Amino acid sequence: MEHSITVNKLEYQVEKLLGKGKGGYSYLVHDDRGQYVLKQIHHEPCDYYEFGDKMQAEIADYKKLKECGINMPSLLDVDLENERILKTYIEGQTIYEIVEHGEMLSDYIDQIKEMTRKIYPRKINIDYFPTNFVVNNGAIWYIDFECNEYMDEWNFENWGIKYWSKTKEFQDYVKKQRKSSELENK
Repeated sequence: MEHSITVNKLEYQVEKLLGKGKGGYSYLVHDDRGQYVLKQIHHEPCDYYEFGDKMQAEIADYKKLKECGINMPSLLDVDLENERILKTYIEGQTIYEIVEHGEMLSDYIDQIKEMTRKIYPRKINIDYFPTNFVVNNGAIWYIDFECNEYMDEWNFENWGIKYWSKTKEFQDYVKKQRKSSELENK
């Protein structure tokens, strides 16, 4: 991992890798003003999702979701040349971690349902996978910018909910991740 990385020639120190998604790697970075999330777009193949221009999609999706009024980080800077996005850092545990540790609260389900009431009328689905949500001071934040045209198949009630408790789908995913991690460490 690099020790520093730039966004439009401004330098940020990399603290750690936060995660890898379909479209990029997210890093916790900082400068003398504070901490941020830097997303570095990648072009690795994804067998279940088709991408167009990832940078333009991130910008357009951010604008759509911002209009919905859901809790999400602010887009602070975009480096088109290096395919990097800088956004505010929302500190807290992910819903994935909360489910894994058996700490899920019914209030979090109520909050995600309130979020869906804001986006469904606009014919939008977000990526309901629990790594995309952070709890900060009791409030849920959607920390990704990805959104897609609404389809019943991919809404929270039909797909997302399967990963917001210790369901078979959640447990299978955890096992797959552990097995993958063990193979990488050999």
